[in-house]
Amino acid sequence: MAALVRPRDGRMIGGVCAALARRYDMSVTTVRVVFLVSCLLPGPQFLLYLLLWALLPSEDEARTAW
Repeated sequence: MAALVRPRDGRMIGGVCAALARRYDMSVTTVRVVFLVSCLLPGPQFLLYLLLWALLPSEDEARTAW
């Protein structure tokens, strides 16, 4: 499994869906569609996305930290 970092390539907004797709070996499109559909349901999905965007390191930051 890949590390949970926001990739430089393949981002649309913050790279959270791309990071989750890479980590769990899924299609990025599938993760994005699931996220968009889940936003139609009540719950804190958008806030979770913002939280992950703020907490997940970018791929560049993760490389320099090692």
